[in-house]
Amino acid sequence: MMAFLPPAAATAQDGLAPVIAKIAGNGDQVARFYQERHYAPLWTSADAAVRLQVFLRAIATASDHGLPTARYDADRLDRQIRAAATPQDVAQVEVDLTRAFLAYAHDLRSGAVVPSRVDATIVRDVSRREPLTELAAFEADPAGFLRELPPQDPEYARLMNAARTLRAADWGDTVPGAILRPGQSGGGVIALRDRLVAMGYLGRSAAAGYDEPLRNAVVRFQTDHGLSADGVAGEATLAALNAGPDARLRSVLVALERHRWMNADRGARHIWVNLADFTTQIIDHGEVVFETRSVIGKEVPDQRTPEFSDIMDHMVINPSWFVPRSIVTQEYLPQLQRNRNAVSHIQVVDAKGRVVDRGAVNFGAYTARSFPFSMRQPPSDRNALGLVKFMFPNKWNIYLHDTPSKSLFERTERAFSHGCVRLADPFDFAFALLSAQEANPEAAFRKILATGKETRVNLAAPLPVHLVYFTAVAPAGGRVNYRPDIYGRDAAIWDALDAAGVALNEVQG
Repeated sequence: MMAFLPPAAATAQDGLAPVIAKIAGNGDQVARFYQERHYAPLWTSADAAVRLQVFLRAIATASDHGLPTARYDADRLDRQIRAAATPQDVAQVEVDLTRAFLAYAHDLRSGAVVPSRVDATIVRDVSRREPLTELAAFEADPAGFLRELPPQDPEYARLMNAARTLRAADWGDTVPGAILRPGQSGGGVIALRDRLVAMGYLGRSAAAGYDEPLRNAVVRFQTDHGLSADGVAGEATLAALNAGPDARLRSVLVALERHRWMNADRGARHIWVNLADFTTQIIDHGEVVFETRSVIGKEVPDQRTPEFSDIMDHMVINPSWFVPRSIVTQEYLPQLQRNRNAVSHIQVVDAKGRVVDRGAVNFGAYTARSFPFSMRQPPSDRNALGLVKFMFPNKWNIYLHDTPSKSLFERTERAFSHGCVRLADPFDFAFALLSAQEANPEAAFRKILATGKETRVNLAAPLPVHLVYFTAVAPAGGRVNYRPDIYGRDAAIWDALDAAGVALNEVQG
């Protein structure tokens, strides 16, 4: 793409003042930018050719990032530049280019939509920079500025590559039937074979039966999609197989947007809880050094685990469980009104923290709003939090913890909690955290555990913890992994991106 200004319109400075006068006021940042530089042009001066070309080339590839290209339409701007014939025309080009630049810089750095407007449980603080700061940084080093705009995490680039591949993908016909097993043959098995070949899970094969290579390909597919890897193409496996390239492309484009929302330093060592994958990891300089299965909040409006980032600064060994008010009033109070000895393993506590004699309380006299007591479960093997909890104090009262309900970790989908995140291997997680401050972290942990007393242990080096929700993950050296959209958040994000003008298969430039 070429962009130039006719000689007769070589300067916009004369025309900028009246154009800016029309938009000045109400804190317009573009007007302020030109006023502070005494109307010197950014794009249309004699020395601006490289700057202009670099920017136009960048926005010509905006669709590769899954951005709404109409906000900074490269072709329209190019036409407008070519048609400029008067200082006023050039001045308007100046303003339009600057607005397009600010929109592009914002969208690529921080996301094209606002997460909290899409879903109230996505409470992520998005990194943003002041418009004048962005313009100054770009003017100083155009190519370097644009290079550093998108997330620098290598996974972002891998997801972009996946999007390109999906846009060109043709996986053929879907696979019919409800269940296909090793040893079977027929049309369904042939369709399964052909689909897996087209998706790259199986080499070219003329086999008509469900043989061992086909079973192994199914296992690989199941592993990449978070399914039970039994080699049987059952209902869930066939549903995942039959999701087309466009459905997967939507997941990838949403993942790119989510990365832009987190386009900030995540911490060289941090905790990564992917709710959609039901896993918790410790990441150290890009390497997974610990991983465990997790249970997350139920798919119920007020129990879904929110997405946010915070700092984990301590753990509590032998914790008490202070029952959330919603559970006290909605679940336990009705039981106590029927039988004062219900949930006997949990104490009724007054405002001063004293245990109340249940026999002295007329539970029927209270409503959910007027009930004056709280409830607490003392430390024990039966405690709802298990024997350790990991704290990053936040207003949603979300934390990671042990649990006595170990059987739930055997499920493929694990959305069973009231919102907090339960860990399958909490002791090992504790040891990994304490390894930064204890010569023998396991011995230090178990010594405190043996006391049976509730004990706070501060982390000498507090860790960032990120509760995220990625249904598409692009690991290094492997295929993209997909997970179900259990909370429906990705569907809502895609709807917002679609409304903003993001297209699945747009080709621009």
